[in-house]
Amino acid sequence: ACSQQIFSIIDKGRVMQQAFQDMTLLDYAINASLALSFVAMRKEDRAGLITFADKTDTFVAADRRPGHINKLMETLYAEQTDFGETDFSALSIAIGRHISKHSLLVLYNNFMGQVSLQRQLPFLQQIARRHRLLVVFFEDVELQQFIDSPVRTEEEQCQHEVAEKFAAEKQLISATLRQHGILSLLTTPQALTVDVINRYLAIRSF
Repeated sequence: ACSQQIFSIIDKGRVMQQAFQDMTLLDYAINASLALSFVAMRKEDRAGLITFADKTDTFVAADRRPGHINKLMETLYAEQTDFGETDFSALSIAIGRHISKHSLLVLYNNFMGQVSLQRQLPFLQQIARRHRLLVVFFEDVELQQFIDSPVRTEEEQCQHEVAEKFAAEKQLISATLRQHGILSLLTTPQALTVDVINRYLAIRSF
C-alpha cells in the first residue's frame, strides 16, 4: 500500500468527560491516537492530529519525519478542555480548509444516542464525501455489567429494560453510520487502542 495520511481527530467536548477506571474517555482517546500515530509512521504513513470542541483547537499537519511523534505527544499531553459543547460544523469547515489530500480520519467521539447523531450526521457525511471517515465511540462498560447482572425485583427489571435500550442505541448508531458510508468502531475504553490499531491495519491492507 502506498503512503497515506492518517489524522486522529479528538472530540474534547462534554461527552468525553465520562470516566472509567480513573481516566476520562478523552484520556483513552489521547493514548490510542498516539499509539495509532506511532504504528502508522512505522508503516510509512504520515500521522496528523486535530482536536476540537466548540471550535477547532489544535491542528498538526500529517508527517512522518523523526521527532514528529514527540511533537504529537507534547501537543496531546498539553491539551486543556472545559468539556463544553461540540461543534461538528466547525470541524467540517476546518477539515475542508486544512486537509486537501484524501486521508483516513479517525474520529474519537461518544455519541450518546440517535438524536445527537442525527444532528451531526450532515457534517459527518460532508467529511466522508472527501475522506475515509472512521467514527470511534464507546460502549458503556458499567451499563453492560448492570445488564449482565441478575434481576431480583420488579424495579430492577424496569432498570434493566432502560439499560438495554441505551445499549441497543449504540448498535443503532453503528448501523446508521454504515448506511451513510461511514466506518464505525464501537469498543470499550480498555480495548480501544488495540481495536483502533487493528481496524487501521485492516483498512490499510484493503
